[in-house]
Amino acid sequence: MTTPQRRDPAKILPEITWDAIAPPYPDYLYFDGVERYPFRHRATTFDMVNAWWLIEASTLAYAEEDFVRLRFQKAGLTEVKFFTGKSTQCFVANNDDFAIIVFRGTEMRRHAVKPDFRNIIADVKTDADIMLTESGQRGKVHRGFKDALDEVWVKEGLLEYISNGIPNRTLWFTGHSLGAALATLAANRYGKAQGLYTFGSPRVGNVDFADDFHISAYRFVNNNDIVARVPPPILYKHVGDLRYIDSSGIVYDNSSCWERTTDSIRSEVSYIANSPGQKRHGFAHLIPDDIVDHVPTLYATHIWNNIP
Repeated sequence: MTTPQRRDPAKILPEITWDAIAPPYPDYLYFDGVERYPFRHRATTFDMVNAWWLIEASTLAYAEEDFVRLRFQKAGLTEVKFFTGKSTQCFVANNDDFAIIVFRGTEMRRHAVKPDFRNIIADVKTDADIMLTESGQRGKVHRGFKDALDEVWVKEGLLEYISNGIPNRTLWFTGHSLGAALATLAANRYGKAQGLYTFGSPRVGNVDFADDFHISAYRFVNNNDIVARVPPPILYKHVGDLRYIDSSGIVYDNSSCWERTTDSIRSEVSYIANSPGQKRHGFAHLIPDDIVDHVPTLYATHIWNNIP
């Protein structure tokens, strides 16, 4: 277990309602605290500061390009390049020391620049295509995730850019939800990642894929997050060292199945007990616990509050 002992005040968890549950979050203060906690780009083991940077990047990835570029630049990542496919969007933000390759997760809102539902429909189709297909290395992976990564990997020049366009930098792959799955596949394909941090990731491949996965990877799961439970474990297996955030907001290192189950039950009981009070505030506050736990700003706040 990681026990927070910090000098900085803890951040308050954001209020989650149906109106504000889905990203992007234009009023969120991205990278608030980078002056005190710079990114540790040469780290070779798990680092909570780096985890916080990468969940901030993963949350930011849902926003429009100009908004994303400005926030990355304010955080000291002066170069930002975008790679866009039909159902995939990837941002590569870098400075002279390191690069963050971040994939956008499943979109649930219409784009301001694309005021229709095509982006949402494309993501839903990607998530739903759970047939296993050959990964190109060892093992099989989720076909929808693989096809989505293929849209930008060679066709849009992502592989060429991270191979030759940003030399002499450590490379960090990350994403939330669908973005976590794509980051996992991308890091595995590239094979030279300094680190992979994922947040609320679905399972990506089968047992052979997981057993052959050798990237330094850390997989955050916030309590009852529903997305971390799919696709079914009978066909799929998670990769990466688990970092479990319990119902009190404490991060555990590879907590046991029993610990996670009992914590999940306590959380569900608490949710049911509090439901009458939530109803008095209206339908906007009555959201299933396993959906609330997937919200990326909750991941970001909990991780910040666990920086030692």
